[in-house]
Amino acid sequence: MTAAVRAVRVTRLDGPAGVEVATVPAPSRPEDGFLVDVHAVGLSFPDLLLSHGRYQLKPELPFTLGIDFAGVVRAAPAGAAVGPGARVAGWLPVGAAAEVVAAPATHVFPLPDALSFAEGACLPLNYLTAHYALVVRGDVRAGSRVLVLGASGGVGSAAVQVARWLGAEVVAAVSSPAKAEAARRAGAHHVVEAGAFSRQTREVTGGAGVDVVVDVVGGDAVAVDAVRCLAPLGRVLVLGFASGEIGSLRLNRLLLGNVDVRGVSWGPYTRLHPEFPATQWAALAPGLADGSLRPEVYATYPLDQAARALLDIEQRRVVGKVVLALGRKGPLLTPRR
Repeated sequence: MTAAVRAVRVTRLDGPAGVEVATVPAPSRPEDGFLVDVHAVGLSFPDLLLSHGRYQLKPELPFTLGIDFAGVVRAAPAGAAVGPGARVAGWLPVGAAAEVVAAPATHVFPLPDALSFAEGACLPLNYLTAHYALVVRGDVRAGSRVLVLGASGGVGSAAVQVARWLGAEVVAAVSSPAKAEAARRAGAHHVVEAGAFSRQTREVTGGAGVDVVVDVVGGDAVAVDAVRCLAPLGRVLVLGFASGEIGSLRLNRLLLGNVDVRGVSWGPYTRLHPEFPATQWAALAPGLADGSLRPEVYATYPLDQAARALLDIEQRRVVGKVVLALGRKGPLLTPRR
């Protein structure tokens, strides 16, 4: 067993400036859990918030960053569905950005051969959150109309893909031509401007509005306009506040339109239902295998450039998700198109 491994550590809560790569003791396999040799780590907006100390989870300093990972199983519990040598993707509440990780069996999933490690490291947090939002909280089905705000980001682009895969008509709100192209690649039927999404959504739906709005942006103005986009009995799904502003609404807006605002927090739900992510992974498996669900990798960085990757997220340059590639030998670490 390796005595020590390299890991991305948050040493002070200064955002990317407080992030460095350091050597830490190698983990041991937990009872009924896995050890995984990590090939790629997906970084996302929660990682940036963690580095600033602004996330709901507040680990004691110093701590290892990272939620999503993909790699090869080093050691597995007896009777596990995947054994040593298997390609997997997985997630941790924190601590995935290391050369070797220990993970509970409920947090590790088989990675389809059609996907690279880099793509696999983009899947768990974003796609399982999108699936939970759309299916469990949003009741999206074939024929539903869905508007995704912040559609070019990690969760947003996953929501576009999953909604399209479920048979919904998808409207994507974005802030630039490059992000519009990314939304179209993800499968959006219509693309609208973030600054005028309410009016333009009404236009592209012939005045009918949408059944579901996926909101990862937040803010008062966005909240009001999201409700205005809804058809009767529609739902706004609140997933996050990438704008940095927590929005508020006058409740009469919900009453007059017979509409709902629903909170979406996948992590707490999985703590109550630890087997749920595996059920989701199985539900998404056909789309992952046939390429219908395929994450967009903005860029891959070596482990030593984790701070730069976080800075790209902070400066809103990212379309899709950024990945740390750990430089191991094996299948492609860049997306296969």
